[in-house]
Amino acid sequence: MLGTYFYHEIIRKTVIGFGTLFNNIEIRTKNSDGTFAQVMKVPLAYGPMSKFLALIEQQATYKNRVAITLPRMSFEMIGLSYDPSRKTTVTQTFQSGNQSTPKKVYMPVPYNINFTLSIATKQNDDMLQIVEQILPYFQPSLSVTINLVSSIGEKKDVPIILDSITMATDYEGNFEDRSTIIYNLNFTAKSYLFGAIASETSGLIKKVDVDMYSNVHKSAPREIRYSATPRAVKDYNNDSITNITEDVDINETIISLNDASTFSVDDYIEIGSETMEIVSIDGNTVKVKRGVEGTGPQKHYIGDAVNAITAADDALIPLGDDFGFNETMSFFSDFKSYNPVTGEDI
Repeated sequence: MLGTYFYHEIIRKTVIGFGTLFNNIEIRTKNSDGTFAQVMKVPLAYGPMSKFLALIEQQATYKNRVAITLPRMSFEMIGLSYDPSRKTTVTQTFQSGNQSTPKKVYMPVPYNINFTLSIATKQNDDMLQIVEQILPYFQPSLSVTINLVSSIGEKKDVPIILDSITMATDYEGNFEDRSTIIYNLNFTAKSYLFGAIASETSGLIKKVDVDMYSNVHKSAPREIRYSATPRAVKDYNNDSITNITEDVDINETIISLNDASTFSVDDYIEIGSETMEIVSIDGNTVKVKRGVEGTGPQKHYIGDAVNAITAADDALIPLGDDFGFNETMSFFSDFKSYNPVTGEDI
């Protein structure tokens, strides 16, 4: 709980992602013939605009330097708040990482991060050029992909919403001093915060057993056990058991093989990216059900490899990949029950 150190740099990455949106804004001035006389990239810094303006006012050569130092943009994070509208179950977890080192991750907590982007210019046309390069992208949000937790490869599209725009013109000072036009654009980034990432020491669930009893009495004998294990729905080891001996159209269900002796009825095979289920076998000819396990019928050509989807593939299913189930039913007449600690019937 509290006291467990972790630092995913999520807020820092969100701040950087927000600032990156505005680091290529330009203003241009034109000659009378329509050609560009000057192209200037607008400087961007992190911090409050008020501090920057105060620094200018303290300079003795203020009115001579404004044309050099403006236009300018600055941004800062001004708030952080929990977003109950995106709340998920606090105890819900998901597996991440890879097959050999799975990680247990609790669902992230939704937080809104508030930003202000301040723009200061000396000319109104400069301000309008900058604003028009920003506003069309926010309708009212723009999504930025951020790698929130690098250790598990957790990337999310974070919507950044333009909430409001305020405008002000600073006329304070002497009559000779130039005015400063200031626009403040307020944004909300709908991000997520992750807690500590724990290594899953218990590994993944590989088998589920359900015992069924004749009645609810504690001494009632078990009668049926239902077992389920993961079953691969595609080939992972490229075993290339045999080859097809003739072209196969998408509507054909009879396939000739070089050698069908290793196959049995109800086996699954894969040719190309199509998975098929064997319905019957006659010598080296098999009748199949085409395009099963979410695949579609495809045309295949003489010599294409035939891969067998077996228990060896079941052990190679990568974390997060789709899989089916091997289901078995066992019948008993004893009074034993399964002990999950020892893994035996006692």
